[in-house]
Amino acid sequence: METRRSDSQDILMLGNETKITEIILLGFQDLVDFHILLFLVFLVIYIVAITGNILILVLVIFEQRLHTPMYFFLGNISFLEFCYTSNIFPRMLSDLLTGNKMIFFSSCLTQWYTCGSLIFSESCLLCAMSYDRYLAICKPLHYATMMKTQTCVQLAATSWLNGFICFLPLLFLMLQLNYCGPNVIDHYFCDYFPILELSCSDTTVLKLLGYIVDAMFLVCPFLLIVISYVYVISAIFKIPSTTGRQKVFSTCSSHLTVISIFYGSLIVVYMLPKTEGETGTGKFSSLLYIVLPPLVNPFIYSLRNQEVRDALRNITGRIMHKKFIP
Repeated sequence: METRRSDSQDILMLGNETKITEIILLGFQDLVDFHILLFLVFLVIYIVAITGNILILVLVIFEQRLHTPMYFFLGNISFLEFCYTSNIFPRMLSDLLTGNKMIFFSSCLTQWYTCGSLIFSESCLLCAMSYDRYLAICKPLHYATMMKTQTCVQLAATSWLNGFICFLPLLFLMLQLNYCGPNVIDHYFCDYFPILELSCSDTTVLKLLGYIVDAMFLVCPFLLIVISYVYVISAIFKIPSTTGRQKVFSTCSSHLTVISIFYGSLIVVYMLPKTEGETGTGKFSSLLYIVLPPLVNPFIYSLRNQEVRDALRNITGRIMHKKFIP
């Protein structure tokens, strides 16, 4: 066995076969003159996203009035987006600051698996939240018995497990492929289809499975959400008073906005037709779902939700009271 390294490849040679051990993520190499600016912009985005989601999570945990099913799911989403941004941003920021574009192949697979699993888990959690809104508005008399604490925990646990379990077969099949180069990905993080392009094996089946998994865990929850809100909106229009309709709709508006941003960004990236020869545009369009949901969701839930604003003022008041009044 011998090892051969070059500037563009980190490949382990086993006899006449080669195996990739490290990958080069090109990142934003076309914008090398703006790397410091991009670093500062993404650093601010990362700090704001992390702070916002941690704040929402803390409010949901420690504020008694937010101990309801809707905010239980919101806390899960905030924790998920904290994990999501922490999976992508630190390595991207390190690349922009140091210029080190290398990542171990095992770390690349881990990043893809974690990223994809968290996206699908969020899709399932948003579906669970829509089911909660459906029961609260369309079945108010049965809401307390149908949406018990045990039910909420089961729905959240199922959402998390669905996201991580559904990718295990893909991960297992990807590990069976031969990766013999090139070892360069024109992206700032490890994504499914770019990784498959590094393989010298036949990836037709895996590409097809990737589309099937996407359809199952993105399209199916989205359709369930649409169906839930058809019933919800129908029920809202049956409320006789305008004030009553506005009050009920306000409880759904934040969730609807988050759903629109989450699925809208994924549709733009994955479902709109691509121009022939587009090679590096995917990494820029992917910023829509990498950056936008974790960044804006805490603001949506805090600015558009009176209960969250009241909880924030309540906790802030308690902290200030303990600090200045012995």
